[in-house]
Amino acid sequence: MGDYWKGLIEPVDDYRWRIPKKYKEGMRVDGLIYASKRMIEQIKQDNAPEQVANVAFLPGIQGHSIAMPDIHWGYGFPIGGVAAVDAEEGVISPGGVGYDINCGVRLLRTDLTEEKVKPKLKELVDQLFRDVPAGFGGAGLIKTEMSDLREVMTKGAGWMVEHSYGWEEDLLRSEAGGCLPMAFPDTVTKRAIERGKNQLGTLGGGNHFLEIQVVDEIYDETVAEAMGITHKGQITVMIHTGSRGFGHQTCQDHLDVMEQAQKRFEFELPDRQLACAPLKSEEGQTYLAAMYCAANFAFANRQAIAHWTRQAFAKIFNSSPESLAFQQIYDVAHNIAKMEDHVINNESKRVCVHRKGATRAFPAGHPELPDVYQPVGQPVLIPGDMGRYSFLMVGTQKAMEETFGTTCHGAGRMMSRKGAQREAQGRNIAKELESQGILVRAQNKATLAEEASYAYKDVADVVGVCHGAGIALRVAKLRPIGVVKG
Repeated sequence: MGDYWKGLIEPVDDYRWRIPKKYKEGMRVDGLIYASKRMIEQIKQDNAPEQVANVAFLPGIQGHSIAMPDIHWGYGFPIGGVAAVDAEEGVISPGGVGYDINCGVRLLRTDLTEEKVKPKLKELVDQLFRDVPAGFGGAGLIKTEMSDLREVMTKGAGWMVEHSYGWEEDLLRSEAGGCLPMAFPDTVTKRAIERGKNQLGTLGGGNHFLEIQVVDEIYDETVAEAMGITHKGQITVMIHTGSRGFGHQTCQDHLDVMEQAQKRFEFELPDRQLACAPLKSEEGQTYLAAMYCAANFAFANRQAIAHWTRQAFAKIFNSSPESLAFQQIYDVAHNIAKMEDHVINNESKRVCVHRKGATRAFPAGHPELPDVYQPVGQPVLIPGDMGRYSFLMVGTQKAMEETFGTTCHGAGRMMSRKGAQREAQGRNIAKELESQGILVRAQNKATLAEEASYAYKDVADVVGVCHGAGIALRVAKLRPIGVVKG
């Protein structure tokens, strides 16, 4: 992380800040950061706005180099960064997706209430901790042959449903149907396959989690009801994880290739971590195909975890997932680059939208949404921290006009992992959470320290900016009562 940022920035309104392209020679577009006046001061602390300016150098970039209010320092791109590049003349950058390809969130709803769950909460959290492998090494319960893994890479969550891990309707309620096309397994290295082959159906470590949540507030009853949220006190489950070692290695493999190819492309970039390749080049197409394989692995991973979550609840409540109305609300990626059509300067244009720590937020009527959400818009899932709350939001037309159909992805760190561990010395984070009515099971106590609430911005502030700016609207607030961590 760099020092406090002292660069040129101009307020546009209460929620938007512009870094004009005159700030650095070579910027092709302005930078645009979504934040309140109070938040922009905190955002400057780790120099992340400099990365917003650097992304504006990418060949083919359209509109603005955008950052969400949960922005913090990342690899090349800031986390919370968004960039759309022209499909014909633009580039693709692995730093604009990140190491955890298709890290994302899945939200499930039930007919259970907090009143019914509370007496069995410990039993339920223990069962989930047993049934869902967690931790950095974590091996999954699904043993795949190479032929199976190749199918997972091309079919995504659909492979899981074919093998009875979930329901067909789960696929309808997933971004891209839980599977990205143009995924070619031959572009994935043996090392990536080796790292990922035993990790299907695993939660992983770090900020990944499985949470039992309670609907705490409903802001828009009509939209909430369309998404299956009917009353306060209702139980939901949120799953946050990605492509594990498979995606991490895929990112590293292609960063190495692109760094070596930079001289040939003759791009003038201010940061070697922005290594990129023309979308139409062999390097660009190969990365895109491998990245989609990792994205499909992540969709399948969350599908398996959702299946075991349903089974665990059914066991504890001596019931079935169907009778508990354990339906999926949505599954959405927040580390991805995708080919999409957007209106730019009154013309429809094919672009590659990099979303790194940013969530797709399409409006009502968008052709990529399932029938059930056509009238209201896409569910947007925004996890907070394990001691406070998360949010369910909905996509908007404003997001399509300003941010290529994108909004924030979470709270955003404001303290390093080491800093958070120092803060936790002499404290028992699990006990503190228990005193708040939140039961936590973790494979690693250090993770609890690193992921404590004080390490994160208040997600209500982040969501408030996005709501105020109109790039996603609040639907419901979800409060955690049971947490499984790696």
